[in-house]
Amino acid sequence: MIYTGGTIGMVRNPATGALEAFTADNLAANIPEMKYCSASIDMVAFDTPIDSSDITPEHWCRIVKIISDNYDNYDGFVILHGTDTMAYSASALSFMLEDVGKPVILTGSQLPVEVIRTDAKENLLTAIEIAAAKDAEGNPMVPEVCIYFHDKLLRGNRSSKVSANNLAAFASNNYPALAHSGTEITYHREFIRPYDPASKFTPHYDMDSSIIVLSLFPGLQRGAVEAAMKSDAIGGVIFRTFGSGNAPRNGWLVNCLSEAVKNGKTIVNISQCATGSVEMERYETGRQLLDAGIISGHDSTVEAALAKLMFLRGKGCSQAEIQRLMNTSIAGEITL
Repeated sequence: MIYTGGTIGMVRNPATGALEAFTADNLAANIPEMKYCSASIDMVAFDTPIDSSDITPEHWCRIVKIISDNYDNYDGFVILHGTDTMAYSASALSFMLEDVGKPVILTGSQLPVEVIRTDAKENLLTAIEIAAAKDAEGNPMVPEVCIYFHDKLLRGNRSSKVSANNLAAFASNNYPALAHSGTEITYHREFIRPYDPASKFTPHYDMDSSIIVLSLFPGLQRGAVEAAMKSDAIGGVIFRTFGSGNAPRNGWLVNCLSEAVKNGKTIVNISQCATGSVEMERYETGRQLLDAGIISGHDSTVEAALAKLMFLRGKGCSQAEIQRLMNTSIAGEITL
């Protein structure tokens, strides 16, 4: 178990009323049911627990290093993480932990563990059970990076946080849940990536964060887009468009994007819609983007598209290779 911080390990400061992180030891003390788990559990904690709003690619690298160093010693890994950026971390880890053959389950809670109605206990205990679960042949039930939250196991790079208040905080709008928990845990094997004993786990540590997310809206100003597209600090853009990948036909926008692509920037088109996929060939308003050299992000979440582009640029892939791989499902992140 890797404890990074988050609401699941928070207590309320009596003086300020603010939620503050406490130690991993206190987490175990507040969930005494952990001692009844059939799995043997060891815990590693970040020296200073962090709010997930403070998560950076450096923290992802720290998690990857912990898993890599301990990969052969454990059947699975549970990561306790704040909810705000959990989907970003799950997406990034799905690429950074290439060909992972063991469960890596991120979980957390909407309510601190000390609160009577907390969702922390069920989320944590079920995540542990899933991370330890094996099939009849002794292979891991879920050999991939996932989020477990409020009765559902979701593929990590298909997940997004959809509520700041509901206990069902996460959804996987374009891909079915991998498992549901009730009186028993029901695994949907047809949706889980199959275990491949021949695959070789490879950790990665280089992520290029020179990426921005640009969302279209009526009235988007030319100067703002041109400033971003001409900036040397920006190497890639996740372009959130309308509907099935459409943008206004105002001339300057497409010209600006086309010029940016010619100058080496990678632009990936994803829809602002919660469900559905980019189909740039469907309408003229989308085809103009395709003709400008913009890459389809298919039905990717913004979190997965961002993490994937950071990963591919971090590997030093050429623009042509990035285009090919953005149109390839390398960790189950898109539907083709």
